[in-house]
Amino acid sequence: MILPERVLTFTLGGEGFAIDAQCVREILEVPAITRVPGAPPFADGLVNVRGAIVPLADLSVAFDLERTCPDHEDTRVIVIETLVADEPATIGILAEKVNNVIAMDGVTVEAAPPVGMKWRSDFITGIARRDGRFVILPDLARILAEHLAQSAHA
Repeated sequence: MILPERVLTFTLGGEGFAIDAQCVREILEVPAITRVPGAPPFADGLVNVRGAIVPLADLSVAFDLERTCPDHEDTRVIVIETLVADEPATIGILAEKVNNVIAMDGVTVEAAPPVGMKWRSDFITGIARRDGRFVILPDLARILAEHLAQSAHA
């Protein structure tokens, strides 16, 4: 498993998550969200990011957590640049709270166990242990490919 050098940590449903800091373009207070009628809950909104229309994804839906409240004062949109179906894409991810960027050197990361998880193990790249706490490393490529493909067919 190849780990990023640094990750951005954030909270969803009270759980700690982390994504590669290199894919993060910016972190925003939640702008006005335009809801898309009939779109699946994972990506049912669009936001304006510096004049660009950006789909807004809620990873809490993929992990069957309570949906992120966009009106909470700590909620942020993490704007990432990534590949979706081998095409470059800019996507906003709702986060209950953005914590900090941490270096991954010296951090123990293990594969998600195949049983005993409340989430789909194929949506998890690994589980890091840092300062006695677990941090989930989601497989963004897999989650986005699956859920955005569903959105395109909805």
